[in-house]
Amino acid sequence: MVSHNMSWVRYPSQGGDHNAEDVVHSDTVIAKLMHIYIALFVLTGLLAGIIILGIFIKNCMHHALKELDAVIFAHTVSNIALILLSFTVTARPDYLRVSYFECGTLSFFFNLSYFSSQYLRVLMVLSIFFSRHPPQNALISKAYRNVTVFIGLVLMCALCATLIVTAMLGAVNNHEVTDCQLDPLFAWPEYEIIKFTLGFCIPSLAKLFFFIRLLVKKTHTEIDHSRQSFTPYLTVFAISITMVICRLFYNVMLLYRALLKLHRSVGTVQTELTTNIAEIMLFSESCLSLLIILFLHKTCRRGLLRIANKIAKVCGRRDGTNTFEIREFHTEVSSVPSENESHLNLDFRNTSN
Repeated sequence: MVSHNMSWVRYPSQGGDHNAEDVVHSDTVIAKLMHIYIALFVLTGLLAGIIILGIFIKNCMHHALKELDAVIFAHTVSNIALILLSFTVTARPDYLRVSYFECGTLSFFFNLSYFSSQYLRVLMVLSIFFSRHPPQNALISKAYRNVTVFIGLVLMCALCATLIVTAMLGAVNNHEVTDCQLDPLFAWPEYEIIKFTLGFCIPSLAKLFFFIRLLVKKTHTEIDHSRQSFTPYLTVFAISITMVICRLFYNVMLLYRALLKLHRSVGTVQTELTTNIAEIMLFSESCLSLLIILFLHKTCRRGLLRIANKIAKVCGRRDGTNTFEIREFHTEVSSVPSENESHLNLDFRNTSN
């Protein structure tokens, strides 16, 4: 067990024993990636998240919110929180200069959103599994019908996991200023190991288990019902694949950083650059998940089409009000016969008789 005194840890780019060209190259790369992330992913992700929340809130007001929709609603909130916390990377290639206590507070809310989004993904898969294979246990069946209970349990688990990893930050030098990252560099090595286990390993295995059960276990529902349930299955599957691709790289770098701490090494500038890229990929995954939900999930896709139709109608009324009125008047006139036409029709009938 390595000593819990982590005062020796520092970022390699801030040390004087590294090549200046490597530092400049690393700073340039991370600055460009940060600008691309802010310009593309943040704007689209926040816009998609706001639209999803608006659609679900409207459905909730009309009592049309299903079990999976409620889970996706909570997942959207956690992803939006992750995107907002990602604004801490705007200081790159420098880091935030805050106290240890403030850095720990930021890390707490970051990990709470991180664990919540992970566990809610497991709940999505579980919700689809129960919709096709209802639980036999009476207690689980009752809790499944009240999805808020399941969501509350998931958030409690996320809170407990967050408190565990927050305890691995230590409680020394709280008022001193340090370079802050959402995964603090001064954290104990146990921080990265526990976060990998609770935040990636266990949720990924749970989702893999339920996905295999969905594929292997035969369903007793009708074919039409299985076709209707294919769309939410595809949405959850796409979100899970995106998560594995982005968060696997992020968690591998967490474990590598823990290994460096165990060997009392600060790594190289290239290691620091790779860790920062993995962090940006994590935040980009939150934005991509919201876009996948917006365009693949049936409820959100329908709501988006309704919004687009309303916008098109409003723009059409502003741009061509006169033309629309003329067309409507023309159809009304053409649909109602004139007096001359009615007299001609009566004369024709009389002559024929």
